[in-house]
Amino acid sequence: MSLYNRLLYYKPVRAVVGNIDGYPLRHLLPTTHIFEVEKVRVLMTHIGGYPGKYAAGILPQLRNNRTTLFISGHSHILKVMYDPTLGLLHINPGAAGRQGFHKVRTLVRFTIDGDKIKDLEIKEIPLNEAD
Repeated sequence: MSLYNRLLYYKPVRAVVGNIDGYPLRHLLPTTHIFEVEKVRVLMTHIGGYPGKYAAGILPQLRNNRTTLFISGHSHILKVMYDPTLGLLHINPGAAGRQGFHKVRTLVRFTIDGDKIKDLEIKEIPLNEAD
């Protein structure tokens, strides 16, 4: 059973497909997902870059969708940055899986309260710790 299916067992999941995901995830998940949680407009994609170094084609999507939270990954490097030009928070949660060059798995948890993103927490999980 995939991690995605295990997560679905507990809670609803919003996710996008990554570049190393195979079938069936490629047929289940979008490459980009835009949605709202309370009053926060979220754009989630796998390869998106970060403030000052957005991937090709991302900047117009962020502007056109009035994004206030941008979540992207790919680098396997946890990063949280505010983009004052666009007025959005960017979160790269790092790497939760075992594949890649990273030395630790990372997760980011936060609260959305109205239009506020707060109580951000980072969890590190050693690669040798069981899932």
